[in-house]
Amino acid sequence: MSSTAGTTGTPGADQPTRTASWPVLAWGLWDWGSAAFNAVITTFVFSVYITSDDFGPGASTKLGWALAAAGVLIALLAPITGQRADRTGRRTFWLGANTLLVVLASAGMFFVAPSPDYLWLGLGLLAAGNVFFEFASVNYNAMLASISHPGNVGKVSGLGWGLGYVGGIVLLLVVYFGLISPEVGLFGITGDDAMDVRVSMLVCAGWTLLFSIPVVLTHPDRRDPDAEPAPRVGLAASYRALGATLAGLWRTDRDTVRFLVASAVFRDGLAGVFTFGAVIAASVFGFSDGGVIIFGVAANVVAGAATIASGSLDDRWGPKRVISISLGTIAVSGLLVFALHDGGTTVFWVFGLLLAAFVGPAQSASRTYLARLVPPGREGEVFGLYATTGRAVSFLAPAMFSLSILLGAAVTGSSQDDAEYFGILGVVLVVAVGLAMLLRVRPAPGDAGASSATPLPPEHSPGGLHG
Repeated sequence: MSSTAGTTGTPGADQPTRTASWPVLAWGLWDWGSAAFNAVITTFVFSVYITSDDFGPGASTKLGWALAAAGVLIALLAPITGQRADRTGRRTFWLGANTLLVVLASAGMFFVAPSPDYLWLGLGLLAAGNVFFEFASVNYNAMLASISHPGNVGKVSGLGWGLGYVGGIVLLLVVYFGLISPEVGLFGITGDDAMDVRVSMLVCAGWTLLFSIPVVLTHPDRRDPDAEPAPRVGLAASYRALGATLAGLWRTDRDTVRFLVASAVFRDGLAGVFTFGAVIAASVFGFSDGGVIIFGVAANVVAGAATIASGSLDDRWGPKRVISISLGTIAVSGLLVFALHDGGTTVFWVFGLLLAAFVGPAQSASRTYLARLVPPGREGEVFGLYATTGRAVSFLAPAMFSLSILLGAAVTGSSQDDAEYFGILGVVLVVAVGLAMLLRVRPAPGDAGASSATPLPPEHSPGGLHG
């Protein structure tokens, strides 16, 4: 096993024992900074801009194809990139390199002028940014075990995830009220030639770069000068090793495979809550455009605060219990939103914020579940599989949302627009199925009643991850 690998389960000399320490905060600031791409660019600003009328007909469809292609690349390559970072011990290097590529893609969006001639440049940059963001996330998540210990891994994960929620909203408010909303924004920038949006992309690039520096400087790769260099392994050999690892996982620890699949399903449902929440708020509950933004800000603040607070429960109860309670509450809240869809904005404010409060804890605890199981030196590859399984089923929530609307229109005899609230049931169903699959998985070490559960054995790596 490479001496450069992080540790899991037992804090070493380089592992902080306190959650409120600079090494932990430096790690969490990456989540804060990367929200510029994940939330502001992909969700709220650039994706809306690139699908506007300025880019010609069919831009939304082309965006879907571009992101689908990015998803395929992530699914195919994420576990390989994680595996190679494990083998070479250069996890921080690859975190920094992939983050820098995200920064360059974000900055490049400044050159996407509002014209059909620039559509594919914008889509290509957005797709590339998504790929490199996921590659960076694999190495970032894999660092969790080395900057925490079993007594605070939930707090550490929750802190990082919560900072991501809050950081995204802070930056969104900065670019929206400082550049996009005013007729004349900061530094005299206006909407002429979409300069307000384009400059916002430069701000996002700078934000990501600034807040990714601490983790790179604080957690450098530590190489043993006496260790032999890691052997170079070709792409085909990497996939053979990956296949052997999957086969070994299935033979020796099927619960981990089941968790990867279950988490892929419920994580897609959780993504659907935020993806379609704004659509439901506007089309079903009558929120104005400004009201949707205000609710989005409130929902992310609530999600961030709840995620940070849930870390203590994760460490006390274990991640499986936190995930189960969160998913159950989300499912019930979603059903209440559906049943009370005629209740106006107050209903959505109450139960929509309740939904938001439990999405982050479920996502954070899902990450800690794996962190508690993965043996030293295997983090990158297993979190790469975590990314791959998530991408493999990313069609579920959108498909069930649309299918439920079609079925609702058929049952009620109304138009699809009038039956849009039935889409809530589709997202709830995905969450519920993920919960049902999770209940069949053993608790991770640290869960209540998990005394018989043990982390994955290091020797169950038939692929020879370390040569």
